[in-house]
Amino acid sequence: MPRMVYCVKLQRELPGLEKPPFPGKLGQRIYEQISQQAYDMWPAQQVLIINHYGLNMADPEARKILREQMEEFFFGQDAAMPEGWAPETAGAGSKGAPQRKGGGGAPRRK
Repeated sequence: MPRMVYCVKLQRELPGLEKPPFPGKLGQRIYEQISQQAYDMWPAQQVLIINHYGLNMADPEARKILREQMEEFFFGQDAAMPEGWAPETAGAGSKGAPQRKGGGGAPRRK
């Protein structure tokens, strides 16, 4: 039986990660408070942030920015998914309105 956590991102009890995703306080906090389902949303958000800001992941400052964005994505003021949000089900076609995934993250600048 998987380890259950109350996911602060999805606002419900769900299976948690098997182990912290990386060392340190943030990795431990994610392990304790974020579900596997919510953590699986991060890679798409990460790509958006890297591309939007043109981050070079070889640059320590860029990695710091990405880590800050990760913390905001999972734990920030607007991190929780909108009320009534439901994940797309497997096998669902692309019909209907596109669903917003993620939430939180950096605001878009114009």
